[in-house]
Amino acid sequence: MADIQGSYDDLFTAVPSALATLLDEGDAGASVAVFVDGEPVVDVWGGFADADRTVPWERDTIVNVWSVTKTMTALCALVLADRGELDPDAPVARYWPEFAAVGKEKVLVRHLLAHTAGLPDWEGPVDELYDWPSATARLARQAPRWAPGSAAGYHSLTQGFLVGEVVRRITGRMVGEYFAEEVAGPLGADFHIGLSAEHDHRVALTVPPPSRGEDYTASTSVGNAGPAAGTGIRVRDGNGVAWRRAQIPAASGFGNARSVALVQSAMACRGAVRGVRLLSPAGCERAWVEQFSGDDRILGRPVRYGLGYGLFGSTYGWGGWGGSVVMVEPDARMAVAYVTNQMREPAEDQRGLEIVMSAYDGLQGLRS
Repeated sequence: MADIQGSYDDLFTAVPSALATLLDEGDAGASVAVFVDGEPVVDVWGGFADADRTVPWERDTIVNVWSVTKTMTALCALVLADRGELDPDAPVARYWPEFAAVGKEKVLVRHLLAHTAGLPDWEGPVDELYDWPSATARLARQAPRWAPGSAAGYHSLTQGFLVGEVVRRITGRMVGEYFAEEVAGPLGADFHIGLSAEHDHRVALTVPPPSRGEDYTASTSVGNAGPAAGTGIRVRDGNGVAWRRAQIPAASGFGNARSVALVQSAMACRGAVRGVRLLSPAGCERAWVEQFSGDDRILGRPVRYGLGYGLFGSTYGWGGWGGSVVMVEPDARMAVAYVTNQMREPAEDQRGLEIVMSAYDGLQGLRS
């Protein structure tokens, strides 16, 4: 069995066992954390940080968590809303006047957070993702694909720029800086949107699925849905230095499971964790109000969206390309995070669900 490092409560032995099984099945490396009441009951890791399996995954190894980053960007917007600086029901153009072009004057802030704004496609070159003014100007010029609020389609890359530019217009700070100063810093969380060079040595590069190479490209469509229009992102793009340095707030966050679970514990614990209050209880509940329920035009499957989070019964969260996932269970004051450098084919990837279910096994022990 794979060697698992870290610590865990005896009630949660199913979690490190589930991680060991995934590594035994061929995954390169990963970390898992489960927080209850804002404190870790599981903080484990194992495997390797490189494709050649020569560099052990360490306690402070970090990895690109892809779309799990969306929950961090959404949290920034929720904090601003809770402080009265952002109105989710306001037109985006109130904060970003140029955005009102070509039929977007009725796009509301909540549409951005709920993937209903009609701007799901990134139509520019990959290199433009690294240039914030160019990326946001492109989106301001883009016409919506549907009447805002009338349908949902996963905004896999665009959501971060859209929400992030609203944050920037209100605060004068890039979303990465706002997150660092208002969220990660106060909590002591090792999560970054825009990674500086000092952390490069800790990064576990993404490993493509077996039999795939670094030109393996993201696709958000499944089933009978057509492929998303626009530019495809390759594994090699995400492994590049330019990607790490840029702020791509829908997809370029770097952290480990401990940092993801710690940050999202604020949402699990009614806004406060470890003596730091980020939001009021009402501010947290705002995120869980359903904004859309139905078929997602891009994902090709039924979804329920709140403000920045997917809704799954009484559980909330999101996953990223490659398998990383975060789930928040406010009723149990629990946050579960799984991050990995090992991709699998999306249609076959149930790892995040397996980890989350193993955490529920421990939760039942706590409740008994």
